[in-house]
Order: sequence, then C-alpha cells, then structure tokens
Amino acid sequence: MQVRSEVIQQPAGVPAGIVFTGCGLAAAARPQSAARKPGKTKPKAAGGRREVKVGGRRVKTIDVHAHCVIPAAMKLLGLRMEDQRGPGMGEVGARRIREMDEQGIDIEALSINPQWYKAERDVVTQVIRIQNETLAEYCATYPDRFVAFASLALQYPDLAVEQLVHGVKQLGLRGAAIGGSVAGVEFSDPRFHPVWAKAEELGVLLFIHPQSTPQLESRFKGNGWLANTIGNPLDTTIALSHLIFEGTLDRFPRLKICSAHGGGFLPSYAPRSDNCLRVAPEMDTGIKLKKKPTEYLRQMYYDTLVFTNEALRHLAAEVGSDRLVIGTDHPIPWQSGSVDHILKAPGFTDKEKIAMLGGTAAKLLGIKS
Repeated sequence: MQVRSEVIQQPAGVPAGIVFTGCGLAAAARPQSAARKPGKTKPKAAGGRREVKVGGRRVKTIDVHAHCVIPAAMKLLGLRMEDQRGPGMGEVGARRIREMDEQGIDIEALSINPQWYKAERDVVTQVIRIQNETLAEYCATYPDRFVAFASLALQYPDLAVEQLVHGVKQLGLRGAAIGGSVAGVEFSDPRFHPVWAKAEELGVLLFIHPQSTPQLESRFKGNGWLANTIGNPLDTTIALSHLIFEGTLDRFPRLKICSAHGGGFLPSYAPRSDNCLRVAPEMDTGIKLKKKPTEYLRQMYYDTLVFTNEALRHLAAEVGSDRLVIGTDHPIPWQSGSVDHILKAPGFTDKEKIAMLGGTAAKLLGIKS
C-alpha cells in the first residue's frame, strides 16, 4: 500500500510548494494503529508549546534530522508525491509546528533526501535552485522555528561548490544535507575534495542521511523493510569507514560531519576497525592514518536516533556525549520521543543533557542558544 502525500491549504503568507515527509521511497504507509492517539501528547506550556527544562533551566531544543520535499523539484526529477513515505499527509505551517510543540522541539533543521545524484546537469541545477530557495523562504517565514540544509548536486562537484556557497552566504542555509555516496562513488573519492574543502572553509555542517545500500537491493527483499532497517545504517557505516580509512578526515580535519541514525552500525563495533590491518596487514594500501580509526569517531557528530538507554549510553561512550544532537526523523515516527529519551536517560549529567538537547546543535548551526 502506498500513501499519497496530500498538501494541506497553507495560511496566508506561507511559501507554497513544501511538503513534509520522511525517509524512504515508494514504501507503505505506517499502519493506522501507529498514528498518534488522543490524549497521548506531552505536557505543554501556556500558549501550546511544551517547554523543556533541565535542572529548572529552560533549554532550547534543536532537531537536526527532519524531512521535507519540494513538489516542484520532484516533478522535474520525474518523481511522484504518492511514492513518498509519510504519515498519511504532508504537513505545512500550523500542523508541523503543532507537532513540534507536542514533542518539545523548538527548532528543526530541515533537509531533503538526495534523489538527484543521477540527474543531468541542466535538470539538477534547476532542482537544487528550487529546493534551496524554497527552503530559505520557508525558514524566513518561521525564523524562530526552522533552519535548513542546502541540497547539493554532488555528481558535479564544481556545481556543488557553487551551490554550497550560494546556499550558505546568500540564502542563509546552515550547511548541506548529503547522502551516503554519489551514484555508487564514495565520498572519499578525490573528485569530492573541492566540496569538502569549501565546507571546511565555510565552517558549516554536512548532514549525512543514507539512501539505503542499493548494491544489496536483492538481499533486502522480504519482510522487515530491510532496505531501510538494515540498509540505511549500513550505508552510513560504509560511508564513514571510507572517510576514515582513505584519509579524507586527515586531509580535512576541521570538516564538520553529522550522521543520521546514530552513525549507523559503526559506533557499535568500532574497535574492530582498530584491529583490521593488524590481523590482515596485506590489506594495507599504504595510506597512513594520523591516529587510530576509532579516534576519528570523536571528531564527528551523530544524532540520537537510537532506541534504548543502553544504545544511547554506548554511543556516548564511543563518541562522546558532546558529539550527540537530537534526531527525530520527523514526521516518520521512528523516535517521536527523542526529547524524553535524553531527559530520562540515566548516567548523564545535566550539562551533558543540555548539550545533547540543543547546545551542541546550536553551535554547529549558528543558532543563538
């Protein structure tokens, strides 16, 4: 069963052409039983917004992982709205903000999953212009609730550099959202070095959101939505491993990278990376890293889209709690309780919780905390 993303009538003054939808393409809608039930919303402050406090102090919460699509851009790519995964309807304006208020999210950083890495140059130029300008306009309409990541045509690195500069300097976007590879080419490939160099120069964040692992498509068939359940974190794991082992993070040590879904599987089995070339030295290609592979994990950032207290504790132990930021995947209900996940997690100090809830993301995205 597929779901049609229905565009709701927008209030006057709200830019047209933005629909909020989640990760995954041509997939079934969530069951009706999974929809939010009456009476299950969180406590809210007067005026409708839930205020989040830690140790009696009001905290500004920032979600770095929230999805939308731009119908006009999708049309250019030959994609259909009804093939976009969502909770049953697109959301704009008041509805989107109401759901953020219920979750206790003050600001969302909007991103669009890259579906254009195989598009021709003239088409993708139009697609990126439409997306970046529409996102900038939307954020300007709600400046205290939204920021956004630029889209980049990474298959044309020279064009991507131009788009990044324009998006950041002219449109006020806070970085760029990228996939896990570019039509099968790893981010560690030297052709992308100019893009990473410019991102490093600008000091902006790159948000990695995977696009499954298409090379394994045949093995993902069957029950369990494996293309997403396994494919997405695996895609991130491969992408980050190449950036580490191919020396990309040594070449660009100030590059700011944040990965969705807690960095995929890599932080959960990171020490294996420190031992691989010891066990199989013949696999060493001669690239000499400046530090152990696991040490690079602590120079990147990760969202908190993991599902248990133990998973959050372990992620923090491997990468550092100061490297974690909220990720809800809104509007897909992977983790609509992201704020409470952090607030109720044992073993973290108030200072650490404040950083995870919004302090770290504010610094990365240039938001006044």
